[in-house]
Amino acid sequence: MKITEVRELSTEELNSKIYSLKEQLFNLRRMKATGQLENTSEIKNVRKDIARVYTVLKERELGIK
Repeated sequence: MKITEVRELSTEELNSKIYSLKEQLFNLRRMKATGQLENTSEIKNVRKDIARVYTVLKERELGIK
């Protein structure tokens, strides 16, 4: 997910996106612990997506852009 895609979403959509990304991260961590996860870089990508969403929410809160 690119930052431009995140900026197009509404605040409510961003909040629901955070919830789903955190849920996905939990599942990936569980899969890694049980040895089922083949591509561990997925965890890094999901964490970065979460950070992007939080960044956009903070920008909106501060009135940036």
